[in-house]
Amino acid sequence: MIIESRFNGPPGSGNGGWSAGLFAAGSGDPGPVEVTLRRPPPLETPLTLVAGEVRDPEGLVVAQVRPTEDPRAVVPPVDLPAARAASAGYAGLVDHPFPGCYVCGPDRVDGLRIFPGRLSDGRTAAPFRVPGSVTTPAVWAALDCPGGWAVIAPGRPYVLGRIAAVVTALPQPGDECVVTGVMVGGEGREALVHTSLYAPDGTLLAWARATWIAVADEAR
Repeated sequence: MIIESRFNGPPGSGNGGWSAGLFAAGSGDPGPVEVTLRRPPPLETPLTLVAGEVRDPEGLVVAQVRPTEDPRAVVPPVDLPAARAASAGYAGLVDHPFPGCYVCGPDRVDGLRIFPGRLSDGRTAAPFRVPGSVTTPAVWAALDCPGGWAVIAPGRPYVLGRIAAVVTALPQPGDECVVTGVMVGGEGREALVHTSLYAPDGTLLAWARATWIAVADEAR
């Protein structure tokens, strides 16, 4: 498995959702899996998955992949106009910890450009224009950042630590879908979030449960 450089999140590492989706697909497990990232996923590096561990060429554990129960982490939908209105207020357009992120970075004209803004009830929502070639990792990526932006605040960046997702169907290329996210709990530096992806007609396509970790000052 190789994470191409264009699928980055923070500089020099893979987007957490894309990377986790790639590892989940590589596991071949027919049921839901949970991916725990143990270190920033390296770009353009051959990675191997053996006995539930993703390792780099030096043998370091990048991630762990484990079967899990259905996370049942469904966030209620909003209609497309509401998602567009929320996205117009996306905080990352003004202050983004990783503006080159493939999923939510405003500097990426070639990314997914999912800009999750806050709704009045604290949820996030954003339109998602499905690319011409859509894969399972792309859906995991779309389920990633909208959850993070339910907790990210100015001067307080977070990164993905763990995610479990269920994809019942891939969205259709060119469709304008809607992604929703919400924070459901947390303690200390950890925040638990849920996200869901809806087709234009409101059909639920995928959902995820994730843990985001606040970046310590010394790690920035």
